[in-house]
Amino acid sequence: MAGPLVFFAVFFAYPVAAIVGRGLKTGGAWQFGRIGDVLGRPDIQHVLWFTTWQAFASTALTLLIALPGAYVFARFEFPGKQLLRAVVTVPFVLPTVVAGTAFLALLGRGGLLDELWGVRLDTTVWAILLAHVFFNYAVVVRTVGGLWSQLDPRQEEAARVLGAGRFTAWRRVTLPALGPAVAAAALMVFLFTFTSFGVVQILGGPAYSTLEVEIYRQTAQLLALPEAAVLTLVQFAAVGAILALHAWTVRRRETALRLVDPATTAGRPRGAGQWTLFGGVLVSVTLLILLPLGVLVERSFEGPGGYGLAFYRALVSVDTSGTFPVPPIDAVWNSLRYAVVATAIALLVGGLAAAALTRRAGRFVRGFDALLMLPLGVSAVTVGFGFLITLDKPPLDLRTSWILVPLAQALVGVPFVVRTMLPVLRAVDGRLREAASVLGASPLRAWREVDLPFVRRALLVAAGFAFAVSLGEFGATVFIARADSPTLPVAVARLLGRPGEMNYGQAMALSTVLMIVCAASLLVLERIRTDRTGEF
Repeated sequence: MAGPLVFFAVFFAYPVAAIVGRGLKTGGAWQFGRIGDVLGRPDIQHVLWFTTWQAFASTALTLLIALPGAYVFARFEFPGKQLLRAVVTVPFVLPTVVAGTAFLALLGRGGLLDELWGVRLDTTVWAILLAHVFFNYAVVVRTVGGLWSQLDPRQEEAARVLGAGRFTAWRRVTLPALGPAVAAAALMVFLFTFTSFGVVQILGGPAYSTLEVEIYRQTAQLLALPEAAVLTLVQFAAVGAILALHAWTVRRRETALRLVDPATTAGRPRGAGQWTLFGGVLVSVTLLILLPLGVLVERSFEGPGGYGLAFYRALVSVDTSGTFPVPPIDAVWNSLRYAVVATAIALLVGGLAAAALTRRAGRFVRGFDALLMLPLGVSAVTVGFGFLITLDKPPLDLRTSWILVPLAQALVGVPFVVRTMLPVLRAVDGRLREAASVLGASPLRAWREVDLPFVRRALLVAAGFAFAVSLGEFGATVFIARADSPTLPVAVARLLGRPGEMNYGQAMALSTVLMIVCAASLLVLERIRTDRTGEF
């Protein structure tokens, strides 16, 4: 636990505490009275209420739509499965500004629904909820589906032989086994929707504001650091309470599971029920994921003189005005380089943390488990500002170093590594390790021979999540990425922030490149994972 604790203390707790201290200190004295003053304002109370209930609604809707998809990807084999699995993960890494714009083209004035049926959903809660499903569908599919594909189906079949119906067998046998993975997925979805920023800002209009949006408004627009500090503390406390509840629930439901090779659990759909489920999942993926992505691609080709490659050609040129010192296409290499380093850091820190959580118990360990998830629930704006004001002096003078960006990205990647690996690690029967020790194996060899065959697949899934999150991270990176080394999301945001049809088109073209890079990377990862399943 020492390595992860030091990493989070230096690169998370210290920067966030520094920002909060600047907001609540005046003349060296703490001004805690500001907390009550800010929270007593009706507009802040409205923000808190909306943030909470929309996060619960988004989480429930995402689970309702995505759990059938997790089952299909875990239990069914069909042509194009690897490609489709990579495609459904693409929305998760797209900048929220770009995805919000794509949904606005579908649901807003002049959008697809408006043209076909005269229906507009922009500036409504439904637009926000659907966009949240778009983003978080992959979280449920990959987190729950990863464990579901390794559960031995013969246990459920045995229950049916003993007289249980199909649903009863699933409820009594499979659902309890999936409980920790479902809880982990729900937690991640809730945290992302609780801290939603770009989606709410674009689709919600002035009537809706989450804590993240309000923190940004108080910091960047009003320069009101005391208000921003109070809201950061509220968000921090709310996320901490949710994580504590989650840890308590999961610990009560942990069991040792019989895990098998995923290749032996999947087959072609059989019967009308399975084919209906399979078709329903394909329809939902088409409407909620492929259609918005299709709008994004279409806009990248729709130039001033009709459809063509004008926007893509402009990506290789340098802006003569000096506001964009490098060709926008350079952001592709920057993003890949940063993402690889961030993934390596996240796997190292997250892997150590998951191993520690598996081998130890107690109140301190449960608190450590919750700590690992806090970066998902703390404002990225706060973290980004904190990096700038704290990591600027020896021995950690990193403000001008390129490693600062991967460090910020790894903070968001570590929770995904832990949440993906932990259910599988905890499902391994501890008696297998004890037997290996009795036979003379060292702790390292016992881990290599017992845990690693099962963890290898989860490790690759975790690497995919960490890499995808690093590619699309924007909130903190926008403050610390240098002007001559922008990432893809930062470059897209800069282009969207400049007037003119050419800049907007380049933003759409660069977003399409980001989407293709992500899909290609995830497809390679899927193939590597599939090729190695025979090693179990």
